[in-house]
Amino acid sequence: MDNKKTILIVDDVEINRMILAEVFKDKYQVLEAGDGKAAVEIMNQNPSISAVLLDILMPELDGLGVLRKMNKNGKIKTIPVFLITSAENEDMLLEGYNLGAIDVIRKPFMTHFLRCRVDSVIELYAHRNELERIVLEQVEKLNNLNQSMVETLATVIEFRDCESGEHVKRISSLTKALMEEVSSTYVEYYLPQVEIDKIASSSILHDIGKISIPDSILNKPGRLTKEEFEIMKQHTTKGCEILQTIPNLMDEGLYNYSYDICRHHHERWDGRGYPDGLCGDEISIWAQVVSVADVYDALTSERVYKSAYDHETAVNMIFNGECGTFNPKVLQAFQNVMEKTHRD
Repeated sequence: MDNKKTILIVDDVEINRMILAEVFKDKYQVLEAGDGKAAVEIMNQNPSISAVLLDILMPELDGLGVLRKMNKNGKIKTIPVFLITSAENEDMLLEGYNLGAIDVIRKPFMTHFLRCRVDSVIELYAHRNELERIVLEQVEKLNNLNQSMVETLATVIEFRDCESGEHVKRISSLTKALMEEVSSTYVEYYLPQVEIDKIASSSILHDIGKISIPDSILNKPGRLTKEEFEIMKQHTTKGCEILQTIPNLMDEGLYNYSYDICRHHHERWDGRGYPDGLCGDEISIWAQVVSVADVYDALTSERVYKSAYDHETAVNMIFNGECGTFNPKVLQAFQNVMEKTHRD
């Protein structure tokens, strides 16, 4: 099997292509294009190209135009580009460098120097691309491990609290939808999608502290006494204690979100929540969002101590303040999401 790397020579002058092809034919598979448009098509059809030798001055689509397209489709990040030119236009060369060209090859060609330079850069890019592939592979494995750990911990809750299994899945889904709505609507709460995904995963652990609550309280069919409720409230801080035993096994961002959500998903906008009595935006936006998601799902789910409320009743209870006060902006996002998901 031919294991030669491939280079693409782009020049509208055929003799220039012939000279360059002769320089590299022994070591590389050589592809040729007579203009920029053809070069772009060849690159789209051959994802394994290791380098491009690119003339600047060409009709139809010049070398700078090719570089712009390579920036747009991301190929400039993985394919080194050498500009071929006899021009002395410094502005043009500077723009070429700014667009990602790695070096300039001046006509007439110094073949030995040219071959050494291209060889070394191709080798450098090959090592860099392989390193990036390995890093991405390891990140994916770590993300899968983190997700598996979160789901395992959530399963532990399910064994203790028969309502928590599907509850945590619904919380994660609603948290993601609410965070996306809040982030896109209010600039002060903007977060990139990768962070929103972590928050949605972290929300699964909001009730991990219920592991430490006695069954007699956790699954009591009637209203809790004042003393029992004080014990139940401890699931926020107990959950944080559990998470503190495993931080090195989780992604740092996932751990931080999980810890904050676990501790603060029962805080309220007016400061009447627990355990820390935070108010307003002292409460992180992700804890605020999980709080609303948690209350809505609790209202619409059957529990050992209550029947499920219908959607409209649950929404009215939340907006009427029967479940505590919430950030008006989060409530607006909640209303928007509910209208989208319950539209006839």
